[in-house]
Amino acid sequence: MNRRQYLGVLGAAALPDARSPIQLHVDLEVDPAKEKELVANFRNVFRPTIRKQPGFADVKLLKLRSTLAGQAPANCSWRLLICFQSEELRLQWVKSDDHQKAWPTLEKTLKGAKTTVLLFDQL
Repeated sequence: MNRRQYLGVLGAAALPDARSPIQLHVDLEVDPAKEKELVANFRNVFRPTIRKQPGFADVKLLKLRSTLAGQAPANCSWRLLICFQSEELRLQWVKSDDHQKAWPTLEKTLKGAKTTVLLFDQL
């Protein structure tokens, strides 16, 4: 479906812009020996830090229980779900000193390709 068809089906108001809410899905390839460390760092460092950021909406750390249909992401049993009021505000968080301190506490528990990152607009 091209942009014109998309507009015809959903209407122009449905198209996201720079101020639209976003979700970032970060699939994590976690070292199994470091899963407890990942959870502790998420709870004690990453989550308290990101919650203070302008435009923050939500953050969750998810562990895959099972694949009910289709195929699970390769080498991934953990997902970090981050929601901000806009992509612009999320990018400010990424550039912040707080992010530079908090992200490495999670990253040190990863292995291999480490992450796959998907950005979604909330409609």
